[in-house]
Amino acid sequence: MSPPPHQTQLPDWDGLKLRVRTLIGSHRVMIFSKSYCPYCNKVKELFRSLGVEYYALELDVTADGPSIQQVLVELTNQRTVPNVFVNGRHVGGCDSTFQAYQNGSLQKLLGDSKDAEPYEYDLIIIGGGSGGLACSKEAAVLGKKVMVLDYVVPTPLGTSWGLGGTCVNVGCIPKKLMHQAALLGQALQDSRKYGWQYEEQVKHNWEIMVEAIQNYISSLNWGYRVSLREKSVTYLNSYGEFVEPHKIKATNRKGQVTYHTAETFVLATGERPRYLGIPGAKEYCITSDDLFSLPYCPGKTLVVGASYVALECAGFLAGLGLDVTVMVRSILLRGFDQEMAEKVGAHMETHGVKFIRKFVPSQVEKLEEGMPGRLKVTAKSTEGPEVFEGEYNTVLIAIGRDACTRNIGLETIGVKINEKNGKVPVNDEEQTNVPYVYAIGDILDGKLELTPVAIQAGKLLARRLYGGSSTKCDYINVPTTVFTPLEYGSCGLAEERAVEEYGKQNLEVFHNLFWPLEWTIPERDNNTCYAKIICSKHDNNRVIGFHVLGPNAGEVTQGFAAAIKCGLTKELLDETIGIHPTCAELKQGGTNWMQVTSGAVQALVSRLNHSKTSK
Repeated sequence: MSPPPHQTQLPDWDGLKLRVRTLIGSHRVMIFSKSYCPYCNKVKELFRSLGVEYYALELDVTADGPSIQQVLVELTNQRTVPNVFVNGRHVGGCDSTFQAYQNGSLQKLLGDSKDAEPYEYDLIIIGGGSGGLACSKEAAVLGKKVMVLDYVVPTPLGTSWGLGGTCVNVGCIPKKLMHQAALLGQALQDSRKYGWQYEEQVKHNWEIMVEAIQNYISSLNWGYRVSLREKSVTYLNSYGEFVEPHKIKATNRKGQVTYHTAETFVLATGERPRYLGIPGAKEYCITSDDLFSLPYCPGKTLVVGASYVALECAGFLAGLGLDVTVMVRSILLRGFDQEMAEKVGAHMETHGVKFIRKFVPSQVEKLEEGMPGRLKVTAKSTEGPEVFEGEYNTVLIAIGRDACTRNIGLETIGVKINEKNGKVPVNDEEQTNVPYVYAIGDILDGKLELTPVAIQAGKLLARRLYGGSSTKCDYINVPTTVFTPLEYGSCGLAEERAVEEYGKQNLEVFHNLFWPLEWTIPERDNNTCYAKIICSKHDNNRVIGFHVLGPNAGEVTQGFAAAIKCGLTKELLDETIGIHPTCAELKQGGTNWMQVTSGAVQALVSRLNHSKTSK
């Protein structure tokens, strides 16, 4: 019978209490939830990642949901959702559930810990690059049982390498050493003006350089293995792939498979170069993964791309005396300050590097075998019907890098990735959407792809997990340097980014051309080195962007980075007394920033050195 008009049927409180108690008692995990609640979804994701079944009652779509929530208030004194029960015991809301997971009490509630099979390791790290190694060693020092899995999938040409990741083997280390080889060639040219006399014709031997660099890298590989062994970290040269929650499959080069479990995992798989999807790309072209151990001089080289990897490689190859051309689809050094990027390109062009702008390759064909052989490249204009054809000994592709996340079983355990770029979204503690899985390094979505950042993040993550620390990695105002022939150091915002964030009218930009004293005697590049700072007008002219082109730019930038971290202002910069004569010295007063090191160009620089609100 329906209730009389204008009367409300009172809830059957005894029946509701019995229903709630029955739900709690008949389900291993019972979650009282609301379908739109993000905290409820987060808790459900936790149990899914643990491979634990749960029953969720969505109170917002249940007819007597409000009444059930009132029963829960009386039962638990908790008014919010999610309201979680495990094996009949009240756990609490989202924060309480995650806290129970972190301290292990949730796992004990889920089953008798005496009967449960313990994890083999406290921590397994997938990836033996700089970040993964730093994290593993720190965790081991803090008393945890740690395993590192590291496996290099060979390039299409068969190139592989040892422990240490991209930076050590095919990145920062060999790149800087080859850059140094090119600088020595320039120094030889300069030396005649300084009085050095030599009759023997100077030429470069590629094989000797590569052998020396590879010998040094091999010593680093061995040193990393020794360091892991000394800290009792288990190292497997095996490919890691998740097969179920907390369990990973490891396959070595011989195809032998082992399985390992851990309470926590860290993804540190890094990135690998991206190939063009055109005929002949993988068959005949190389990437930076191949270049640094190439057993023969590459000869006449086409570099495809305008990334920092592309320009650095083109720069040192040209510095070694090779014929080098760079094919650019759009802009140089995307993501960097574009005024500085164009100056880098202009300097390279002045020193013999040729640029083909607004073209992309469409086919690479082999014309002749050899070491190097001979290749034909066909390219299409990005702005019209024009077609370019050229012959080269080597084609180096440097168009970007892809995260190594798509073939390690992340979908099996529910770890989400950005489908567009394969990178892993994390919170401010490098934690993925699956609570026991973390990620560091180049694979992080929206973070910096720099070796020191990965190292710092790895160390701090281990300290938070096992050392009671709460310190997080700071990704703001991280300095970096592009080792092109004219080095480019930066810290903070590019001018384009600063305009986006602050608005043109709120910025003051100071800039300066300078001439390194060392370059005056050889009389070279007397109006090329350049620096600028970008300041926030309404924040006491605080420096929010620092950019410098010149020799030893990395060494110069490092010191300024510390000052910027401390809130450097233009006034403090002007008050700082510089070291004379250096490229980094400062000039007090006015709007001058970089002290001129040569009286011969004082007049030129004084005219060019001025402040500007916008360009």
